[in-house]
Amino acid sequence: MDLRALRYFIAVLEAGSLSRAAASLYVAQPALTAQIKKLENELGTQLFERSHAGVTPTTAGMQLYHDARRLLSDAAALRERFQRPPNGLEGSVTLAIPSLLSSLLLGPVLMRLKERHPLVRVFVLDDLSLMVRKAMLDRRADVGILVDTPVLEGMACEPLAEESIFLCGFDVGGIAAPLVKRPRKSASGKAVTRRGIGDIAFAKAAQLPLVLQSRRFNIRQQVEGAASNLGIELNVAYEHDSARVLRSLYQAGAGFTFTPGCALDASALTNEHWICARVTEPELKRSYTLATPANRAVDPVAQALIDVLREEIERMVGEGIWKAELPAGHQKD
Repeated sequence: MDLRALRYFIAVLEAGSLSRAAASLYVAQPALTAQIKKLENELGTQLFERSHAGVTPTTAGMQLYHDARRLLSDAAALRERFQRPPNGLEGSVTLAIPSLLSSLLLGPVLMRLKERHPLVRVFVLDDLSLMVRKAMLDRRADVGILVDTPVLEGMACEPLAEESIFLCGFDVGGIAAPLVKRPRKSASGKAVTRRGIGDIAFAKAAQLPLVLQSRRFNIRQQVEGAASNLGIELNVAYEHDSARVLRSLYQAGAGFTFTPGCALDASALTNEHWICARVTEPELKRSYTLATPANRAVDPVAQALIDVLREEIERMVGEGIWKAELPAGHQKD
C-alpha cells in the first residue's frame, strides 16, 4: 500500500465513479481499476459495491476513507514541517462524538481551536453513541465523548456533563399542555423554574402519541427501561430510525419525542403550540464522559482540543445555551 493508492481510492469514492475519477486524475480507467483491486487484495476486504450507476463504498470503504484522509493530511503536514520553521503547536487529532452533541458543540469548539492553534487539524467522527464507543475501542479516535458510559476498558474516562431528557413536539390539538406542570410563580409574579421549562411526569408523557427511534438507540432504551420499571406501555405512533423523518413528523404535529438537552430547538420555543417539558418521575438523564486511550499519554495536540472542549462546554452550560449540568468538581461559583 502506498499514498498514491490511497489518493486514487479517495478520488473514486468522492467521484462515485471509476470513469469520473480516472478523468480527474488523468489516468487510464483500467489502470485505476487495477489499483483499487490491488488495494482491496492488500486489505483483504471489498471497498466498493459496483453497479451500472457507479460505485458505492462498503462499510469498510467508509472506514478507510476517514483513515486515509487523515493519513494523507499528516503526510502533507510532515512535508510542510521540514520546508518551513516551526510556528506553534501543529498536528492532527481525531475526535469521536455523538451526532446530536456535535451539532451544538463543534462549531464553537473548532472556531476557538483554530484561533488558538491554526496549524492543528481536527478530524471528526460523528455518529451514534454506540459507534463512538466502537471508534474508541478500535483506536480510530484520539479523543471521544461517550454517552452513559462512565467507564470503558482501556480508556481513561472523566465526566464532562449531564443533561436531562425532554418531551418535545407541537401540541396543535392541545392534548399535552394540561399534562405539563407549569413553573410556579414568586411573590413578584415572575416564574420560578429551572431554566424556564416546565415538567411532565413520565407516565403522562408515555400516554401521548410518541414518535421514536428503534430500540437500538440509547434514548429509546432509556425510555423503554423507565416504562418497564413503572409497568406501563408506551403509546408509539411512529417508529423511524432517521432523525430527519422523526423531526418532520413531530414538526407536523404527528406526535411527541424524547430529546436530550443538547438537541433542543431554541427557535421552536417561541411557537405557542410547542411543548418542551423536562421528564420527571423518574427524571431521565444522559451523561457524557471524555475518553482517551489509557495506555499512552495525551499528546499536546489532543490536549489542546480537550482544553477547548471543556472551556466551550463550561461556557455553554453557564450561559444556558446547553441545558446541562457540569460535574460537581467543575461547577463555577
